Amino acid sequence: MSFFIKEIFYTLQGEGHHSGRPAVLCRFSNCNLWSGKEKDRQTAICKFCDTDFLGTDGPGGGYYTAEEEVIATINSMVGSCLTPKPYIVFTGGEPALQLTNKMILEAKANGYETAIETNGTTDIPNGIDWITVSPKAGTRLVVTSGNELKLVWPQPGISIHHFEQYSFDHYYLQPKDGLTAKESTREVIDFCLRNPLWKLSIQTHKYIGIR
Repeated sequence: MSFFIKEIFYTLQGEGHHSGRPAVLCRFSNCNLWSGKEKDRQTAICKFCDTDFLGTDGPGGGYYTAEEEVIATINSMVGSCLTPKPYIVFTGGEPALQLTNKMILEAKANGYETAIETNGTTDIPNGIDWITVSPKAGTRLVVTSGNELKLVWPQPGISIHHFEQYSFDHYYLQPKDGLTAKESTREVIDFCLRNPLWKLSIQTHKYIGIR
């Protein structure tokens, strides 16, 4: 199998439960909810994505022909002397379109803990240590259990309480970025105060100036 990867880089996880934790982000190209092209945004299922996942031109990005090649690039990003090794966050785009069981096994064989950030509409490989599902309006969840459900808010046409039927260890609301970010943040804070099952997730990487 071949892999199209936008970028691979070593950073701190910026949002959700593991915010602040050293991590390698392996960002796959392509998504099933948007082409990544601005001309297609208004006809996309997800219209608010703020991530550049188009192409393979980022640091560490490229066309890979084997899982071992991807993990070798990840190793080169963090060096061989780090113990324990930081965990790998497979993200996108939509990583479940390309991520394989073999890549998860290869990552674990090299000493990594693994995570996925997925929209939950496609089956995911076995053995992933941390599963984050970020639902999008207009879709049906296939991945209905995991460690973390992280809902960007607001999203017209869906109910926050709808997702409480699913089996996750943590429930996060993340204010939608953009021109109304301040209002969205206030709305999320108010909701979390009234509904303690839900916690606030902030995109801290944007505030501290890292990727």
